Amino acid sequence: MKKVNLIISVLIALFILSSTISFSQDWPQWRGMNRDSKVTGFKTPAVWPAELKQAWKVTVGFSDATPVLAGNKIYLNTRQGDQEAILCLDAATGKELWKTTYAAMAVTGPSASQHPGPRGTPAVSNGKIVTFGASGILSCLDAATGKLLWRKNNPSNAFPAFFTGASPLITDGMCILHIGKMDDGKVVAYDLNSGDEKWKWSGEGPSYSSPSVMTIEGKRLLVVITEKNIMALGLADGKLLWQIATPVQQRFYNCVSPYIDGQTIYYTGQGTGMKAIKVEKSGNEYVTKELWSNTEIGAKWNTPILKDGFLYGFTDQKRIYCLNASTGQTAWIDNAVSSDFSTMVDCGSVIIGLTSTNNLMVLKPDGKEYSEVAKYKVADTPIYAFPVISGNSIYVKDAETLMMYSF
Repeated sequence: MKKVNLIISVLIALFILSSTISFSQDWPQWRGMNRDSKVTGFKTPAVWPAELKQAWKVTVGFSDATPVLAGNKIYLNTRQGDQEAILCLDAATGKELWKTTYAAMAVTGPSASQHPGPRGTPAVSNGKIVTFGASGILSCLDAATGKLLWRKNNPSNAFPAFFTGASPLITDGMCILHIGKMDDGKVVAYDLNSGDEKWKWSGEGPSYSSPSVMTIEGKRLLVVITEKNIMALGLADGKLLWQIATPVQQRFYNCVSPYIDGQTIYYTGQGTGMKAIKVEKSGNEYVTKELWSNTEIGAKWNTPILKDGFLYGFTDQKRIYCLNASTGQTAWIDNAVSSDFSTMVDCGSVIIGLTSTNNLMVLKPDGKEYSEVAKYKVADTPIYAFPVISGNSIYVKDAETLMMYSF
């Protein structure tokens, strides 16, 4: 009997371990598991290959939204013809498992030619997938079947000048999003199961960034960059706790999501440089203190990553930079021009960047100088989504297709 119990205990432990490993490699929302662009479970090859091997390539529709990975499934939100499509694919083969579509207004104006599809990355949690379409249609579906559970239409077409840019956040049984248009926005928390409104904050319009969560002395705060401010709302009730002005320069817009590390928030914008603030509790109030301000480095779209005490990213001048996260001092800026529409992820031993000019760049984390390990061309059309990296597989979404590479 003792031997049987021991075997059962070992099997349970192995199951938990394997589940943890699979879960740790998921990329279920914007900027990964914790919205910090960190990849877990990545194993650096002993020798990087001359080329990456393309396992498969499928046409999925137009979008800038990053695919999300949950278990053995890939989910996407794209545009196909006059409809927006939500798709589920087998992550190993690219085979379509299910698809649901709905009629959506066409993207018009300056962004129409290169960006006709959704920009917001879906979120998967608790057996559900939530998507936010280009014109502000919010949908919640059963992740296994694609069955629509609830939807919030946008009959007044209230969205920013260049359509929606935010990605929904799922946390604490809620789906949270900043919706609306210029000078008239709402941060709304919907019950994930029913779609019922749990709380709402009304004020200025949304930016093109996405919210994140931070914890101060046990209380969870929702950090949101609006069109004019960075602010925090109580996650449980939506009450405003603090805010700091983030004025834009010239005709630019707030587009970069905040990077949160404990009680510190790093935020940046085009032409505004980068700042670090610390959030503390003082009695019943929250106070913010500026730690440093670097006017030399700003970003148009790219949220930095924090690695070994340094911030890495792409500047609004299309160059890769490294900045000391403690002091704010610039460590180095590479001379090569890359792309301001670029993404960057922390893979542990290496940093991987992906540019809209189709280059996947492997860098060695180095606070002294730019150190490139490898570079690969991975697409023929522009890329505006993050690479999704799991094990030795890399998923790349370009203008209209999804590809899986391996090394």
